Amino acid sequence: MAATAQPASGALTAAPAQADKVPVRRVVAFFAMVFGMFMSILDIQIVSASLSEIQAGLGAGADEIAWVQTSYLIAEVIMIPLSGTLARIVSTRVLFAFSAAGFTVASALAATATNIDQMIVYRAIQGFIGGGMIPSVFAAAFTIFPPSRRAVVSPMIGLVATLAPTIGPTVGGYISHAMSWHWLFLINVIPGILVTTAAWALIDFDKPNLKLFSKFDWWGLAGMAAMLGSLEYVLEEGPNNDWLQDQAVFICAVLMVVGALMFFWRAFTAEEPIVDLKAFSNVNFAFGSLFSFVIGIGLYGLTYLYPVFLGRIRGYDSMMIGEALFVSGLAMFFTAPISGVLSRKMDPRLMMMIGFLGFAAGTWRMTYLTADWDFWELLVPQILRGSSMMLCMVPINNIALGTLPPERLKNASGLFNLTRNLGGAVGLAIINTVLIDRNAFHYARLSEHVQWGSAAAQTKLQNMTLNFEQTAGLDAHKAAISKLSGMVQQQATLLSFMDVFTMLTVLFATLAVFAMVIRKPAAAAGGGGGH
Repeated sequence: MAATAQPASGALTAAPAQADKVPVRRVVAFFAMVFGMFMSILDIQIVSASLSEIQAGLGAGADEIAWVQTSYLIAEVIMIPLSGTLARIVSTRVLFAFSAAGFTVASALAATATNIDQMIVYRAIQGFIGGGMIPSVFAAAFTIFPPSRRAVVSPMIGLVATLAPTIGPTVGGYISHAMSWHWLFLINVIPGILVTTAAWALIDFDKPNLKLFSKFDWWGLAGMAAMLGSLEYVLEEGPNNDWLQDQAVFICAVLMVVGALMFFWRAFTAEEPIVDLKAFSNVNFAFGSLFSFVIGIGLYGLTYLYPVFLGRIRGYDSMMIGEALFVSGLAMFFTAPISGVLSRKMDPRLMMMIGFLGFAAGTWRMTYLTADWDFWELLVPQILRGSSMMLCMVPINNIALGTLPPERLKNASGLFNLTRNLGGAVGLAIINTVLIDRNAFHYARLSEHVQWGSAAAQTKLQNMTLNFEQTAGLDAHKAAISKLSGMVQQQATLLSFMDVFTMLTVLFATLAVFAMVIRKPAAAAGGGGGH
């Protein structure tokens, strides 16, 4: 009986004797919440393989279309840590139901956009409101389910959190190819209505505390919004605009610093801070958040790199990219139950080490990349990526959130999810910067070997000129020079990709070692009291 009386979640349910038994109503409510979270995370990447179609449909410029993703991310990143405070004020039921409803309406509006400005506004609304659904699920899982059930629940959440951005390009590619880009957003409407209805009717995990609204830290909110929004902008736009040399990036960098100072000042002085940073005093949570940050780099980084390679080098369209990336999603799906079983029987540090090493092995294989690599060459790296990600996610979730008291879970889950998204944002910025800088470096070095004085270059040029002379009406010499320049550019791009994959290999291999150095988590992290 001691084991069942231990979890604090029992206080929020029925009698302690039934702490291990979860009412069907709450299970159904939880599944509705998981699906809502899936939609919210999926919509980050659902447009990534279809940006060219959206660009054509809205008549947007190449520099503008990226904001279809960026506006969503910036808004979502602001909402995720805020959701903990909102859930405590209005209750999980009200927050989640309104988030699902708002997300559904914003999705419908995005489908009606006729220009890029409208689309950016609707996507920002969609990201901000939808962001409230993500942390709620993590908090609910550790509130309503006893430790004995977490071996099932944790893999499910981990699967959704990692699968959604991974299959986003696949789902989006199929939808835009089969129908039109408008359906990328319209597809959310009916599921959104169902999730909203289920959330409003079934969620009963907690009660609102409206008194907290009078203590709401508006200055803390302003500081956090300025800090996170500006940070996301700087990380997105910096790599392509020479960082602080660009006026807008510089202004946002200054705003980020000012916002950070205000946010941290209020976090430590306000009676009810917008985000409670005390959760980081829990060693397990602090390490879990660090690992979640790195997972974000790997998750969003590779979801970006593979489509860029397949589109830029192989010339794939959105549907072909989607089909090629589906392998990672399948690997995650099949690894999730295995990960759940292992989490009950294996040291979580060992699980993380295996996961990080598997991820490093996949990225190391990609360092042998060539322009001829296709689906089959990418198969093993993608399987390693998907499987390893799931092996990491489950122990990280358990380590970070499994030992926190229920009253801290709402805020802590927001922080935990924020670290993964920030990891993705920081990772994408670093990856973009490395790609641009190394591409320029390799192009300069390769060009040195393709000069007029090079016998090999001259021979290659002559042979190509002879080939083009067979085509009537074509300036063979100019065509040959253009072709040769394109080959040099392609090789420089490939080498810059290999540099990025080498960097990721070193990062994850280092973390594998680091995972075994940290202190072994308490038993409750892996599902303690229920054993």
